[in-house]
Amino acid sequence: MSGAEEREPGGGGPAAAAAASASSSGAASSSAALGEAAGPAAAAGPEEPGLLLGGARPHAEPAADPDAPPKKRLKAAGAGGAEGAAGSVKLEERLYSVLCCTVCLDLPKASVYQVRAPPGPPAPPAPVCLALPKASVYQCTNGHLMCAGCFIHLLADARLKEEQATCPNCRCEISKSLCCRNLAVEKAVSELPSECGFCMRQFPRSLLERHQKEECQDRVTQCKYKRIGCPWQGPYHELTVHETECTHPTKTGNELMEILDEMDQTHKKEMQLYNSIFSLLSFEKIGYTEVQFRPYRTDDFITRLYYETPRFTVLNQTWVLKARVNDSERNPNLSCKRTLSFQLILKSKVSSPMECSFLLLKGPYDDVKINPVIYHFVFTNENNETEYVPLPIIDSVECNKLLAAKNINLRLFIFQIQK
Repeated sequence: MSGAEEREPGGGGPAAAAAASASSSGAASSSAALGEAAGPAAAAGPEEPGLLLGGARPHAEPAADPDAPPKKRLKAAGAGGAEGAAGSVKLEERLYSVLCCTVCLDLPKASVYQVRAPPGPPAPPAPVCLALPKASVYQCTNGHLMCAGCFIHLLADARLKEEQATCPNCRCEISKSLCCRNLAVEKAVSELPSECGFCMRQFPRSLLERHQKEECQDRVTQCKYKRIGCPWQGPYHELTVHETECTHPTKTGNELMEILDEMDQTHKKEMQLYNSIFSLLSFEKIGYTEVQFRPYRTDDFITRLYYETPRFTVLNQTWVLKARVNDSERNPNLSCKRTLSFQLILKSKVSSPMECSFLLLKGPYDDVKINPVIYHFVFTNENNETEYVPLPIIDSVECNKLLAAKNINLRLFIFQIQK
């Protein structure tokens, strides 16, 4: 008995007619193909997910790439039809597509909290950004979502290109005043499961940080004898075995002294900065002020972005600060690595050389991370400008925060050295 005769009544009248026509015309290949489509339809109930109306199956699609972003995985999984996607894709996957950033196609992450994989064997997993409940999500005036990192990057790129920043989805204008945070999306994202970067198990994002820091048996850890030079780094579950076999506790006194001498040198370099700052605080003439860098463009044939402060007075002298992006390279917007450098200019006339130490720190109302670095210069009437020196921002993400702002607010300290 043929597959067409075994089907339930009403299950495929048009298909049966087509099968009869195909068999009478002698088209064996068409009949075989039709019987192949009709046979499974008869065996499966009308409620079987993945089948379209009339019993025909959608064309087979290639499997989704597991390494692709969630939105791309959802598109690949749902290419066979909306009904098939709704029935076969989990709710979490569908929410990934709804809540993901329109720029990076991934769920927002709090990129300021990171687990950095230290070097050395065995090779640990790649750095993992912890997705915390406070991961900011911004939306344009039309409701399209952007994670904080992408939002700041778009604003910084617009500043470098002298353009108005726009939403990549609908092209409406975006800025810190026009866009607002979407707290509902932030809370929803914090409840979605996410994989631990070490053990690959899934946890709610609100619990992921604690798991990766304290509970994960595969998290990267170090030997307790690190203080006497042991370089071992590896998974936490191997720590006990390593410490029982570690050879550093059995080293001789001379070997340990060599290791400790190297560690002392590193510690001395770190302490030198703090000692220098404490020494500067004992100077007779100390001045500080809040400075505001404003963006400008050069008048050259190829305009470049630079920053300059209004004139200000410190230590009874008039000064100006200038700053530039990536040392005024031609197209800094094409570079992923971004830096700022600055120079201090004395505008007053001095009767004798003025030797000073100076440093820039973050302002009282900014959250940018700047490492303190002390610079020295002797100002004269003929030599009143320092060279451009790096603004010690910790990374390009912090630099984008400054570029995305309307103005850059920092605090300048100047210490005059008396002879």
